[in-house]
Amino acid sequence: MEFKQKNTKALFIIFIVIFALVYAIMTDFSRMKSYNIMSKLTLNNKKNVASSDIALVVIDDKSLHDIGRWPWKREYYLEIFDYIETYTNAKLMGYDGLIMAPDSENPKSDEKFFKGVKNFKKLSAGYAFSYDEFEKGINSLEYDKLLKEKSNLKIFDKRYKTKKTKSYLKSFTALQGEYFKNINSLGFVNVPEDSDGYVRKASQIIEYKDSLYPSLALLMYSKYTGISNFILTDKYIIGVSNDYTLKIPANSSNGFTSDFIHFYKTQDDGYSHIKYSASDVINSYRAVKKGEKPILDPELFNNKVIFIGANANAQALADVARTPIAENFSGLDIQATNFNNLLNNEYFRVVSPLYDFLGCLFIFLLIFYLVSVMSIINALLSSVLAIFLYTIFAYFIYSNSVAINLILPLTMVIVALSCAYCYRYLIEDNKKAKIQKAMGKYLSYDVMENVVKNIDNISLGGKRANVTVLFADIRNFTSISENMEADLVTKILNEYFSALVPIVEEHNGILNKFMGDAVLAIFGEPKKSDNHALDAVKCAYKMLKKVKYLQEKWLDEGKPKIEIGVGISTGDVFIGNIGSQDRLEYTVIGDTVNTASRIENYNKVYKTNFLISETTYKQVQEYVDVITIKNVVIRGKTNKINIYEVIRLVNQE
Repeated sequence: MEFKQKNTKALFIIFIVIFALVYAIMTDFSRMKSYNIMSKLTLNNKKNVASSDIALVVIDDKSLHDIGRWPWKREYYLEIFDYIETYTNAKLMGYDGLIMAPDSENPKSDEKFFKGVKNFKKLSAGYAFSYDEFEKGINSLEYDKLLKEKSNLKIFDKRYKTKKTKSYLKSFTALQGEYFKNINSLGFVNVPEDSDGYVRKASQIIEYKDSLYPSLALLMYSKYTGISNFILTDKYIIGVSNDYTLKIPANSSNGFTSDFIHFYKTQDDGYSHIKYSASDVINSYRAVKKGEKPILDPELFNNKVIFIGANANAQALADVARTPIAENFSGLDIQATNFNNLLNNEYFRVVSPLYDFLGCLFIFLLIFYLVSVMSIINALLSSVLAIFLYTIFAYFIYSNSVAINLILPLTMVIVALSCAYCYRYLIEDNKKAKIQKAMGKYLSYDVMENVVKNIDNISLGGKRANVTVLFADIRNFTSISENMEADLVTKILNEYFSALVPIVEEHNGILNKFMGDAVLAIFGEPKKSDNHALDAVKCAYKMLKKVKYLQEKWLDEGKPKIEIGVGISTGDVFIGNIGSQDRLEYTVIGDTVNTASRIENYNKVYKTNFLISETTYKQVQEYVDVITIKNVVIRGKTNKINIYEVIRLVNQE
């Protein structure tokens, strides 16, 4: 009961602490890895196909081969923009390129490009925020003012809890002056990376110098849908028009408002959206200008939103990021995917931390309980079933664009199994200790210990051994007990045995059995001793002294005076397990046992208390003063023997 009330409570608290620690350490890591795993597993769902209304124009290896090595003259971009805006019915263009440094080798081309971009009303371009200050020579006030004009989107800040999260951004891309002035609209293209280097989120809004700025995708979505006003709350980005409704589950932190990206299945070329080489667009433009048939039919771009950017293996044009679905996923495709998510209201809703916590706690406690009430095999099978069912559930939830933690709950199954089996082991170990303690009331501790050590080899049989056997019997106890109440008899016997048993154990003996009011003790087996006869004699001597103390105590309590007699004999016996396969008893059999019993009976004849056989006397004669009683007839023996009354112990250190 004490273990149950104290140790069980303490162990359970320890296990809950372990649960809490694992939860705290594993939460972010497991959430990120779960997103990776489930994004890949659910990628082939029919729902996870990118919109055919979005296409990519990529400056790829083919483009460099066809048009020429990098860097290109910037007027080539004008050819791409002009073909899409003038000769196709594309709805919008998004240019994921940062025009930062002048082309010193082709200044006229730069001038043509900077002037030309103002003619493209469908074009929005990218820039990026930075944690560094503007370079010297940049008029930050003028740049900040111009950025607000180019990011002409109204975002109403209705946050309460997350509004005060500080933004550490200090500047943005120092775009070339003429380009910056002439481009019609700008959206940031910052792509946040998680701590493990993976891109899982898209930033939609960034707070910079107390103003809110839209991403390139959100800016283009505004143009596409006509939604010009957005509301930012603690949990959502909301935009509404007659034909479109946007409600992005987003989280604001350190100036960034982001949501989890819903990735789409990639094609053989590694892109999730339709992809065209920039060189094919340029050559199509040139062909149309000459009145020739273009490589790319303008109708391919009808009603599409086009994202333009670079991603080539050659000449340092690779623009890739690590994502859950690919280690080298196109940065341009990430921008397109973000727009695709907005357009179709497809993004992952992440369950709250409270759900994660309660779910993990439930799984932990469930597995803990199953292990405590089931067999090991059934508990393990149930745990495997729980893992399987939870994985199926997670797959279904992810397929419906809800991100839950997969790894942490499964980790909690393992943690719960470990804790539960530790707990079960400790409980069972405690039960074993209780059983051993209880069995110690029926068996000698040494006998019980020997049984426990050889628990797998318990059988009938034994061995011959040289031992000393001690009999101690209460004189005339039957007649005395007839005149006492049963409770009083029990109390006297319990007190008597309780006093004698420790003395036997103290002197390397084992208490073999109680026989009514008699005690049979064995010295020499299974507990080894250099002189078991002397151990037995010392034990008997101390037992008699203890009985004298009890006599005085009982007389003071009004109880009858009780005398005992002790008989000891040394010799060979059979010692071991006798009985049947179903019921064993560890005992001694042999002439030595009978002799000890007969000698004890002679205490009544000679009015003595402590008699030993000649075989015992030979082992202890230098340690005792005795009176010899000669030629005693022992029933069962042919020859008479000498027995000895022990008067006192001598030569004791």
